[in-house]
Amino acid sequence: MMSAGANNGSGPCGACKFLRKKCVKGCIFAPYFDPDQGTAHFAAVHKVFGASNASKLLLRIPAHKRLDAVVTLCYEALARVRDPVYGCVGHIFTLQQQVLNLQAELAFIQAHLSTLQRLPQPQPPSQCAQSPSQTTLDSSSEVPSFTKLASSSNISTHFDQLQVQQTSTEMTGFYNPSE
Repeated sequence: MMSAGANNGSGPCGACKFLRKKCVKGCIFAPYFDPDQGTAHFAAVHKVFGASNASKLLLRIPAHKRLDAVVTLCYEALARVRDPVYGCVGHIFTLQQQVLNLQAELAFIQAHLSTLQRLPQPQPPSQCAQSPSQTTLDSSSEVPSFTKLASSSNISTHFDQLQVQQTSTEMTGFYNPSE
């Protein structure tokens, strides 16, 4: 955004170029709006604030604070061009919402981490406590077979009930827990 100025013969500053006027020595805009990118920035400042108002504002500000003022003017002007109603306030609200969302996510992750840290640590299995022959399962006595499960529990009744509820939900459009 800084320009070499109109004093070194490089042509008009971005503001004067936009306004199509001669850039005089001591131009208030020359140090801040270069001939290349400064033109687009000044166009936004001119559209939102006007060239006269921007120059009056800059003349009232001490020279060492003018760069900050120009950066702020450009930021607000570009934000107003993008969002005429809210300007930079809309961007601030978006950033605040993003901060709130990230804080909530951080709190959730910290709570989850705290829960995981409170769980007892698993003890490594001791090699000498049991022999390998004792750790194998006897499939006939300890693990129920599929045929035993099928005969002792009628799984299809659970699916049939679920299917009835889904069918009634599709027909009415909502789930009725009394069905």
